[in-house]
Amino acid sequence: MPIDLARIFRPLKRDHTRVEVARTRDVDRVIDLCRALLSERGEVSGARVAAEVLGAYQRLDDRQVDGFLDRLVDVFSVDPDKVRKTAEAYRLDASPANLLALQEAVEPPRQELFRRCNMASGGTAVLVDLRRRLLRTLSEHPNRTEIDADLTHLFRSWFNRGFLTLQRIDWQTSAVVLERLIQYEAVHQIQGWRDLRRRLESDRRCYAFFHPALPQEPLIFIEVALTREVSAHVQPLLNPDSPVDDPGRATCAIFYSITNCQQGLRGISFGNVLIKQVVEDLGKEFPRLRTFATLSPIPGFRRWLQDRATTAPGSISRGLASLVEKGDAVTAADIGAVSSTLQAEMMERCARYLISVDAGVGAQDPVARFHLANGARLERLNWMGDTSATGLARSYGLTVNYEYHLAALERNHDAYANQYRVASSRTFQQLTRPRRSSGR
Repeated sequence: MPIDLARIFRPLKRDHTRVEVARTRDVDRVIDLCRALLSERGEVSGARVAAEVLGAYQRLDDRQVDGFLDRLVDVFSVDPDKVRKTAEAYRLDASPANLLALQEAVEPPRQELFRRCNMASGGTAVLVDLRRRLLRTLSEHPNRTEIDADLTHLFRSWFNRGFLTLQRIDWQTSAVVLERLIQYEAVHQIQGWRDLRRRLESDRRCYAFFHPALPQEPLIFIEVALTREVSAHVQPLLNPDSPVDDPGRATCAIFYSITNCQQGLRGISFGNVLIKQVVEDLGKEFPRLRTFATLSPIPGFRRWLQDRATTAPGSISRGLASLVEKGDAVTAADIGAVSSTLQAEMMERCARYLISVDAGVGAQDPVARFHLANGARLERLNWMGDTSATGLARSYGLTVNYEYHLAALERNHDAYANQYRVASSRTFQQLTRPRRSSGR
């Protein structure tokens, strides 16, 4: 007797259909609650309805959230006809009333929806997480950039400097926050509690920005080593067994790690304000400090050099080409064994990479863009500055010092922002001069 496969799988199909209907119903309920929150009822009992919206949203699974994002675009975008009519009315009569009507017409209802959601307890955290999930989908769903624009617009107001508090993190800080540091550290991974404790000793400083709506969640944090000279190598700073120095004798503050913690706040600038505030606070606490500098990674150099080796192979020496061809197999021993000629070529290439800019973009390296835009100066390039696997993967172990001279910050910032002119020391400029290579 032939087997009736259709009969066997029919109940499974019905079950699947019921599940999909239930999924859609859950999303519809969130949308209905959003409509209620924007209604007059929402104005009267805003916090309660907002809590209902957030609760219903948080019960959605990933697939349902994907559908919810599409509905946010479909249901809560601007009305094109209303925009056209109000724009035409303003064109004919540029009165304050018509301008106000036009401003209201071009603002998507989503923005007011998000404002009202923020009235609920924990609303800010949910909206930040919503943007985190949203950002992962933008490449496949470009129409959702409207939602991103709305959230970004609101976050730039909600997370401006006036609402942020700068806190020093030490070993007495709550365990929840300390765990967050271990979790979020993106530059030099923290290898457990012993490593973290060394980073918080008396000759170290760690500062973070917090927001009242996210009291246990650092937005960004910076790690500082108080030293007697500008550090060229990061491994000694990260060694948990290194001796603790007297911070009162320090003359240099070395910023060796800056980490943005909240993916949902990507593009909201905190770092420039954080560094300047920390420089001021450290200067007051330690009057002997004369130099404020970073020990920074160069995350784009190796990729850039690999592209050069592919697109313009004749522009680099055979020795450098051989090193590039090793790819991920390159070790610290390989770098340490290169000739002085090849070392000079790599240093020159890296210096040129850091100092070169593209119109409309600025410096090619993302870390360079950040510090140069803040008014820092390229000070020194360091050979074998980070010999970890990550350091080799980023830049063949090279690191760079950016210096923050308070008297020159504004001048350097203006020159970079207006003309893409990069501030650099004489020592650094000398590296960019072409050198003869005998390895071609």
